[in-house]
Amino acid sequence: MSTRDRDRDPYEKTFPALPPAPGRAFARTWWGHAWLRALEDSALDGAQVKQGRRYARSGAVGAVSVRPGGLTAVVRDPDGTAHRTDVLVQEFTESHWDRLLGLAAAEAGYIAALLDREVPPELAEDAAAAGVELLPGIGDLDPRCDCGEWDHCPHTAALCYQVARLLDQDPFVLLLLRGRGERELVEELEERSTAGAQAPSEPADEGIPAAVVFAAGRARPALPPLPGLPQAPGQPPTLDTETEPEPDLDVDAVEFLAQAAATEAHRRLAEALAPGHAERAPAAPLTLSEDAVRLTAEASDFRVRSRLAAATGRSRADMELAVRAWGFGAAPGLAALEDDWTPDRSTLARARAALVAAWADGEAPVLRRVRARWTEAGTDRQLRLGREGRWWPYHREAGRWIPSGPSAPDPGSALEADPAR
Repeated sequence: MSTRDRDRDPYEKTFPALPPAPGRAFARTWWGHAWLRALEDSALDGAQVKQGRRYARSGAVGAVSVRPGGLTAVVRDPDGTAHRTDVLVQEFTESHWDRLLGLAAAEAGYIAALLDREVPPELAEDAAAAGVELLPGIGDLDPRCDCGEWDHCPHTAALCYQVARLLDQDPFVLLLLRGRGERELVEELEERSTAGAQAPSEPADEGIPAAVVFAAGRARPALPPLPGLPQAPGQPPTLDTETEPEPDLDVDAVEFLAQAAATEAHRRLAEALAPGHAERAPAAPLTLSEDAVRLTAEASDFRVRSRLAAATGRSRADMELAVRAWGFGAAPGLAALEDDWTPDRSTLARARAALVAAWADGEAPVLRRVRARWTEAGTDRQLRLGREGRWWPYHREAGRWIPSGPSAPDPGSALEADPAR
């Protein structure tokens, strides 16, 4: 048995109960937030998690026992009923530890940060690249509670929230959960770093003459392939906390905007990775009014939709009409609804030629033009010419002109595609 095995840290460490934390964030460090994301993303019932957060905030979690592979605490209900609560975490194998410690010992800054109770994000990234997930992910926190719940209950959630506070103070708690205590880790890191310093150094590389590098410039290897597109947009953090927001802050609206931004970023990344993207001309940036319609099309909350309508000077009915037009053609579709423009002579001549060509082999409908809008006589159908040169079908309902469908390159196709026909 080695000295390290004989002097191994105790396998269990107990932390006294923490005081209540009214209005306090449970995690302030990036690794504390990662721990809570593992809980919040894994739990099937968000209401149980929120209740557990209230339990932890009120001081319902007793002393927390941490050991390799698990946490234990007594958590009390508001009526005082005590529950034995455990959360299990997968321990690292010897192979995992060898890779993680090798990475940490190779960088003096990593060791210094750990001793200073910091987890360098670069260490976590390097470890993940080597197949060692330092922080737990979705499904890695296995809840056990004598209340009978099979998923995360308020008691296991409360324990996880309390442990996030402990992790903020001492990241070695996480390493103990993974299987090794602080003293043992520090000793092994010191041994590895000392061994590395004593290893014979290789002779200094004299380098390569610059002329040789420039001469071989055309033979440089190709750039690595671009990373793949994530399957779905990222999920922004929830802002639902026990702390009351500022009076003028609409938390639901901010959460919606954060999710909308993530969705738009995912869409743009998909476009950027699509074949031929570099050859396509960049799209014109949206105006504030156009972007408000885009956001309204994504919003399901009635209050958010109403606020976006008011912010753009539209009534709710006008905004719903704008959203319909946006659905048929984004910004050009919205322009066909709201931009009542007059074509110049050359544009009007091309439009007339297109109208003649559309019905060259049959009887043409009687169309009456007002600026860039042609209304079929005796019907509730209309064609609108967009500034981009495409034709948009409209029909009249209750005295209002309603977008009927997507645009077409010629007026005949647009009118034929009108479902109101």
